[in-house]
Amino acid sequence: MKVSLQPALNDGNLDANQPNSQRQLGISISAIAETQDRHVPLNLCLILDHSGSMNGRSLETVKKAANRLVDRLNPGDRLSVVVFDHRAKVLVPSQSVEDPEKIKNQINRLAADGGTAIDEGLRLGIEELAKGKKDTVSQAFLLTDGENEHGDNNRCLKFAQLAASYSLTLNTLGFGDNWNQDVLEKIADAGLGTLSYIQKPEEAVDEFNRLFSRIQTVGLTNAYLLLSLMPHVRLAELKPIAQVSPDTIELPLQQEADGRFAVRLGDLMKDAERIILANIYLGQLPAGEQAIANVQVRYDDPAANKVGLVTPNIAVYAHVVKNYQADPNPQVQQSILALAKYRQTQLAETKLQQGDRSGAATMLQTAAKTALQMGDTGAATVLQTSATQLQSGGDLSESDRKKTRIVSKTVLQDTPPQ
Repeated sequence: MKVSLQPALNDGNLDANQPNSQRQLGISISAIAETQDRHVPLNLCLILDHSGSMNGRSLETVKKAANRLVDRLNPGDRLSVVVFDHRAKVLVPSQSVEDPEKIKNQINRLAADGGTAIDEGLRLGIEELAKGKKDTVSQAFLLTDGENEHGDNNRCLKFAQLAASYSLTLNTLGFGDNWNQDVLEKIADAGLGTLSYIQKPEEAVDEFNRLFSRIQTVGLTNAYLLLSLMPHVRLAELKPIAQVSPDTIELPLQQEADGRFAVRLGDLMKDAERIILANIYLGQLPAGEQAIANVQVRYDDPAANKVGLVTPNIAVYAHVVKNYQADPNPQVQQSILALAKYRQTQLAETKLQQGDRSGAATMLQTAAKTALQMGDTGAATVLQTSATQLQSGGDLSESDRKKTRIVSKTVLQDTPPQ
């Protein structure tokens, strides 16, 4: 397994006469499969809400979706199942999947009762997932249909950050319309996973399958982007780094002992791009080809039982010219639009929380136009519909708010297997 690492500036030319310039550095990163690569075992934990509100069709479809995943696991893959209401328990301890029918029988006996304590489920799920993390792709699916009424949302975020420190990926699935999108998004973002919305019970099987198909393509784990900047080049002070594909996430930075910036990427999928966007400022540079940054990826290869591997350092150059003409890069421009769509939608949500309905509608319209610019017609429709609803004096339903959040974060449409 190898790493593809491709940096590019949104505009490769710089004006030699300008004392300061701003550029967006887009970095595409993916795992490249090779014919001799062996299968990497999966280590999956299902963290499932079985509170009283899940009673009936909701819980039955979730059990069906979980059983389908058990059937798709290969010998050597690991599974654990944690369930929670106002308490949490380990239903299926972390184990190699050797008796699928026994596991499915345990899942099928699950009944709905009690309240909701997401943090306790998350705590036990991380413990079970950590037991099988060596030389595996380790991911969790956390599903809930409610607020964390018996738990602590700050504790949820601390557990998500703990999972990240263990190189575990957390995916969150909101079921129905009564879950807290802010909490589930923060958990998924901290765990570098995906936030999903299951609006109707019958969508559960397809959404589980879609996420499972994605994790089956993971080839490398515990990846970090390492970024060093030349003199007279600096990162923006506010929100300097974001991921824009497959999901939009504001990413934290940490500084290595050697002064380089490190950005955690988590799992890298085979032949599927992870795209990072860095906002940089450049001082005046002399004419000619000027190196402005170096990028490198550090990663683990579980198939080869190797950790701490690094790609060659790749230099990023700008073409500094005295007679400036823009040289735009269409791919990086697309990434800039994706991030703008997300941030415009976030601003709209903030204005709505402040009671500024007109301002929220205007920002949603702006986000809809941005989505159209990038060819994301599905998001444009959802965002414009929400804007129109506010302009006409209506309120956004919980379903509207959740759809808006989801389409702001991603344009990736995976097709579940039939």
